[in-house]
Amino acid sequence: MEVVVVESPAKAKTINKYLGRNYKVLASFGHVRDLPAKDGSVRPDDDFSMSWAVDTASSKRLADIAKAVKDADGLILATDPDREGEAISWHVLEVLKQKRVLKDKPVSRVVFNAITKQSVLDAMANPREIDAPLVDAYLARRALDYLVGFTLSPVLWRKLPGARSAGRVQSVALRLVCDREAEIERFIREEYWNIAAILDTPRKDNFEARLTAYEGKKLQKLDIKNKAQADDIKAMLEGASFRALSVEAKPTKRNPGPPFTTSTLQQAASSRMGFSASRTMQVAQRLYEGLDIGGETAGLITYMRTDGVQMAPEAISAARDAIKKEFGPNYLPEKPRYYTAKAKNAQEAHEAIRPTDFFRTPASVRQYLDADQARLYELVWKRAIASQMNAAEIERTTVEIEAVNGGRSAALRAVGSVTRFDGFIAAYTDQREDDSEDEENRRLPEIRSGETLAREAINATQHTTEPPPRYSEASLIKKLEELGIGRPSTYAATLKTLEDREYVVIDKRRLVPEAKGRLVIAFLESFFEKYVEYDFTASLEEKLDEISDGKLAWKDVLRDFWKDFSASVDDIKELRVTDVLDALNEELAPLVFPTREDGSDPRICPKCGTGNLSLKLGKYGAFVGCSNYPECGYTRQLGGDANGNGENAGAEDGTKVLGKDPYTSEEITLRSGRFGPYVQRGDGKEAKRSSLPKGWTPASIDHEKALALLALPRDVGKHPESAKMISAGLGRYGPFVLHDGTYANLESIEDVFSIGLNRAVSVIAEKQAKGRGGRNGGTPAALKDLGEHPDGGGKITVRDGKYGPYVNWGKVNATLPKGKEPQSVSLDEAIALIAEREAKGGGKKPARKASAAKKPAAKKPAAKKAAAKKKG
Repeated sequence: MEVVVVESPAKAKTINKYLGRNYKVLASFGHVRDLPAKDGSVRPDDDFSMSWAVDTASSKRLADIAKAVKDADGLILATDPDREGEAISWHVLEVLKQKRVLKDKPVSRVVFNAITKQSVLDAMANPREIDAPLVDAYLARRALDYLVGFTLSPVLWRKLPGARSAGRVQSVALRLVCDREAEIERFIREEYWNIAAILDTPRKDNFEARLTAYEGKKLQKLDIKNKAQADDIKAMLEGASFRALSVEAKPTKRNPGPPFTTSTLQQAASSRMGFSASRTMQVAQRLYEGLDIGGETAGLITYMRTDGVQMAPEAISAARDAIKKEFGPNYLPEKPRYYTAKAKNAQEAHEAIRPTDFFRTPASVRQYLDADQARLYELVWKRAIASQMNAAEIERTTVEIEAVNGGRSAALRAVGSVTRFDGFIAAYTDQREDDSEDEENRRLPEIRSGETLAREAINATQHTTEPPPRYSEASLIKKLEELGIGRPSTYAATLKTLEDREYVVIDKRRLVPEAKGRLVIAFLESFFEKYVEYDFTASLEEKLDEISDGKLAWKDVLRDFWKDFSASVDDIKELRVTDVLDALNEELAPLVFPTREDGSDPRICPKCGTGNLSLKLGKYGAFVGCSNYPECGYTRQLGGDANGNGENAGAEDGTKVLGKDPYTSEEITLRSGRFGPYVQRGDGKEAKRSSLPKGWTPASIDHEKALALLALPRDVGKHPESAKMISAGLGRYGPFVLHDGTYANLESIEDVFSIGLNRAVSVIAEKQAKGRGGRNGGTPAALKDLGEHPDGGGKITVRDGKYGPYVNWGKVNATLPKGKEPQSVSLDEAIALIAEREAKGGGKKPARKASAAKKPAAKKPAAKKAAAKKKG
């Protein structure tokens, strides 16, 4: 028997069916080792040696693999056919060597691009060794990402409180989003007018023609600048006679595009189906790993992490057969089509994404798939089969028209097209992201050269130039690919990281940079410009590709990078925070000092009139404040409205009166503070306040909503078992229900106001089971993630344990002070509690001291009894 190691259990099950009883297929569940999230995991001073750690779940899986290998005849590593897959095989092999279970047993590496029986059996017949250069490229990439993250992030924490972290590729992607936002802010709209004539042919068919020249001068898009010009031209055309000067019908061909790569699949799924990049990859993973299709388990598409655009010869042949059957011989070109990648730095070691069997049409498998799987499979099938079909034949017609009114003349043009043969369009058509109508796709009526045309109407329409659109996930991925930044397997994770760290928010499928994200990029551009340059990041990707090809030594690349990078970090460490703020004030001037409607100086405090506004740093991040603090307490959230008439509308100090509390008669106000908008009842230190929950804008807050927020937490009812009250509230990290020290998150803020007793009991019961590991015990789930520890690295979390809530960092647990709400704990407070706990001796579980303390107490009665006996 031989042991085969793959990545996922779904794949293991499918492949075991193909191979039979002489093989045992086990899953690694992805990566089995990683660099520990703490300083020293990569050591530049020790020739970039690395420390690898195995988590508890992976340790058990590796033990199962080792046990199976010990009794097996050999080991076959069959992880995914890319750099990450090669790395997983290498990690598994290294661990098994350390466990000394391999001895002299043969080890081979096999790869297959599709999970079908034939593909798997062919791969087994052609084993190879682990690709060392591919592993080296993985090691270099992992080390680079670690060194950038764990060297740059602590600098951010110290110089820019509130920033989460910085990464090699994620920072450049964020820069693209922020640069586009700055471009939009700088954009100045220009007015222009379009003039079009609705004309009739002698056969009473009408069509539209656009003005292209006036008085012998060709007109550009912005040449008609105002209504006066437009009205003058319109009046001339309304009295003009029109004649068709020429009619030219020109046949053209439109060729299909190549099959999907990872990025083009993500783009198409986004524009057509609204899928995020991560959702696309999740669905594609299932189609690749295999599904039960009428009693047969098989992968439906080839491997979905690729930037190759070519299909295997046998796949091209199968596609041509399917075209002939499904569409007819007219749609089949004489020769197969071959494609080459246009993307910068594309690595074409793998096939494009295609169906494993072209005769599995979308209609034939739809009943076996869920809705998302069926839609994505149809997209892949249509694009792949269209890539081998005949070109579409289109006749493009251009009509040049002359308009004459006395001694004045103008030229107009009508353009249209007719599809004479649909070709590949019968299977697949590209969908523009903006869905705008292309005037060339309009069909024109019959128009003859030299004939007179009748005027039906002259339309003059006003327009303004538009700023470039914000990036969508699809267009950002396309841009990253064009620049040669990142690789197919990284895009979805990069976008998810930006969103999770609250550097960007997705609004109507567009990426909008948050103030926190713009602050980070402004800092990096001011002090680490080289490392967020597009060309620098792309050139580093090229070097990583050269390592994969065996052309560069991976440690040489790391040495070159680290020498300059570490020197830059050392320089920044000496910077004063005031220097950082001065630089950011200038870099982010449109965001920090937005123009005021009254034309006053946006850098002067609107409250006191004498202080200068500037960025200020607090423990939760940056805000705008007055230089006359504490005499003037004016603050504004970074990116907040400076005109007093937007979302934060109100008085000059940022307040808006909503009404009075019906019971206390105190004033209810909407305010904007350094941490964002909030509502307040009354004034002074005793005033009740509540931040606006995520998704609620200041513009949407009225008296009723404000009262509801200020009434939180609300009592839901007594728990049927403990008779203790269950309450619902809103914490800094979202809505929750609370019972006897146990917090359970709710899905939405609306649940806080509507949740009833029965559901609250169920939610708390689920949380208690999940948080304490169910029947098998385990680590309690985190109530919230506070971020990385600034000194030693590693996440700091707040958890709910058997003896109450506590903060956790590695093996250090520190109990929260009595009455402290877990959702309100800040990172600084957590660090202080951890430091205090470490000073007392640390310990995995604070509860153990309590049990240990009881032991001496139990001995006291016996000791007293013995003493009394002796005395007696």
